[in-house]
Amino acid sequence: MAYTPANFYTLSQPEWSKDAVIYQVNTRQFSQAGTFDGITEELSHIAGLGARILWLMPIHPIGEKHRKGELGSPYAVKDYLAINPEFGDQHSFRRLINKAHELGLKVILDWVPNHSAWDNHLVTQHPEWYARDYKGDFRPSPWWDWSDIIEFDYDQPGLREYMINAMAYWVKEFNIDGYRCDVAGYVPNDFWCQLRNALDTIKPVFLLAEWEDRDLHRDGFNMTYAWSWNEALHEIAHERAPVDRLRKYYSWNERAWPQSAYRMTFVSNHDKNAWDGTQHEQFGECLEAAIVLSVLGEGMPLIHNGQEAGENKRLAFFERDPIDWQTHPIGDLYRKLIHLKRGVPALWNGEFGARMIQVPNSAPQQVLSFVRMKDNVKVFVVLNLSAAPADVDFYESLYRDEYIDVFAEACTKITRTDNLQLSPWSFRVFVSANFPLI
Repeated sequence: MAYTPANFYTLSQPEWSKDAVIYQVNTRQFSQAGTFDGITEELSHIAGLGARILWLMPIHPIGEKHRKGELGSPYAVKDYLAINPEFGDQHSFRRLINKAHELGLKVILDWVPNHSAWDNHLVTQHPEWYARDYKGDFRPSPWWDWSDIIEFDYDQPGLREYMINAMAYWVKEFNIDGYRCDVAGYVPNDFWCQLRNALDTIKPVFLLAEWEDRDLHRDGFNMTYAWSWNEALHEIAHERAPVDRLRKYYSWNERAWPQSAYRMTFVSNHDKNAWDGTQHEQFGECLEAAIVLSVLGEGMPLIHNGQEAGENKRLAFFERDPIDWQTHPIGDLYRKLIHLKRGVPALWNGEFGARMIQVPNSAPQQVLSFVRMKDNVKVFVVLNLSAAPADVDFYESLYRDEYIDVFAEACTKITRTDNLQLSPWSFRVFVSANFPLI
């Protein structure tokens, strides 16, 4: 009995999350008004994409001391229990939450537990809650240029109690559904256990960690970032890494992580957009293939606001810089992929869906191919992740089936998929012909 396997990853994912897609909103830039009401007016658009989780970047007042730019970073929090008047007030925030819930959207707030603004009232009321440098002074996070914030010290029990009570406040008072936790790995894991236990006494919450660590799923998080997935695909898109870099990621994902753990796959987010460039700058001609893999591979896909409109500029981080909204083929691509994801159980998230099974092919240095299969329905995905055309054959029998080519002009049945000609950076997606797509 002493050698019986023990499962430390016991968190159950909510049923509603089985086919969920997450959508990130930068309130300041989302609408011309830059307010909660500006988001509320477009919630039907977000739900229409197929998103299920609405992630709002920090909504709190922003510090003025050592502020960056004219308006400052939303991650320099001046008051954890207040709303930034730039965005609205409690009434407009409640309208946003209520409307989102009416449309079937869950709402998670971006929370900044690792540090605060220099002029947060806690600095004077509880200076003992802050970390110090070798001189005994308050410090920003070491080695980063985050000069507009100072770090907390989570060895202080009082800080933990305050932070948990503050997070509970927004759940109790506004009925939010969870949190995206900024720089979660800079906060001790045992705090996340304490937080999860406290919040779940109010209602079951959904927690996303901005970090890539298996044990955060043991300690309370539903989902973590798949940073290494994004980095691998980015390097491949710029021809600085082989396709095997992705195979290594998926091997790690399957063997080292519990299947119950959601990992967030993304081609853009506020950090990537602001500091690394637009989705087009980051992925170039590989962009559409990257989006396909983010949605149809294992993981929960993220849409960064404006991606569906082409994301044609780097949004300013410290100033007003509204998104240029327009209809764009990327939006149509996301809608089609998410419709497929939600309709085919094999493509669902975590244990609700199916593992990716590699389909060996004759051009492994260029082509990634896999099947996901559940309830006798298969999805066969082929991506040419190179700048050269590929004439590729497939081996073994798993992929063989009668399919519908999802992106073909006519939904005709295809019986032969043992050889495909692929143009550079292209993709093909097939679903079992016996499955009704519409």
